[in-house]
Amino acid sequence: MSKIDLIDSNWVDLVFEGKNKEYGAYKLRKNTGKRNIWAIIIMLAIAALLGAIIGVNAIIEASKAQEEISADVELSNITKKEVKVEKKAPVKIEEAKPVEKVKSSVKFVPPVIKKDSEVKPEEELKSQDDLNQTKTAIGSFDVKGNDDTGGEVLKAKEVIAQPEPPKEEETKVFDVVEVMPSFPGGDAALQQYLSKNIKYPVVAEENGVQGRVVLTFVVERDGSISDIKVVRSVDPSLDKEATRVVKSMPKWIPGKQNGSAVRVKFTLPVTFRLQ
Repeated sequence: MSKIDLIDSNWVDLVFEGKNKEYGAYKLRKNTGKRNIWAIIIMLAIAALLGAIIGVNAIIEASKAQEEISADVELSNITKKEVKVEKKAPVKIEEAKPVEKVKSSVKFVPPVIKKDSEVKPEEELKSQDDLNQTKTAIGSFDVKGNDDTGGEVLKAKEVIAQPEPPKEEETKVFDVVEVMPSFPGGDAALQQYLSKNIKYPVVAEENGVQGRVVLTFVVERDGSISDIKVVRSVDPSLDKEATRVVKSMPKWIPGKQNGSAVRVKFTLPVTFRLQ
């Protein structure tokens, strides 16, 4: 089998021997060798370019990986600083110093209407003259003093009573109770209030957005509204308007359980519909 020479064009002369060589077919076949050379050069150039791009990407990825490894090494070499917690000196509470000089005092008794036979002599209300003449002061309790001239009147220490923790029934939120909370005037008044106070958002109206926003809130023991949440959203503008209207509602009639007002969770759908 003879070897194929892509460059040599002598075969063209053999093929077109004795034939008309003025047609384009002869010239096209005569230049076939040059076209083959250019095609090989272009393909080699493209292959070299692709190889260069792949090599550069490999070098960049390798450098990034090296940087990440070095960063991890640097982070691992960072020593943790010890945090020293300074202990503060305990606050000294000054104890009440005993009063050495005490002035005699009698307990102040608020006036109470009683029968004359029930009033004891020591409980009789003193006149202003009697108070001016006596050296005994009026205090919160009776005290026999040791220095009525320069002594001090003992005062009782006020004990601030801590508020009682709220009962579980006062803080618990019920889902269903014996008497459910209601809007003043009933459901018809509630729908009328919503229709009068809802202002359709301009953005939603222009975009043709409509639907039903579902809200939940807690009717407190005094009928006020708290903890308003959107459980089914339609559009942020409609959600915001529904929340605003619910916030502005008057106090509800609270729900009752065992005859006492309790906190009740209520679900309210607010429908937005374009005319």
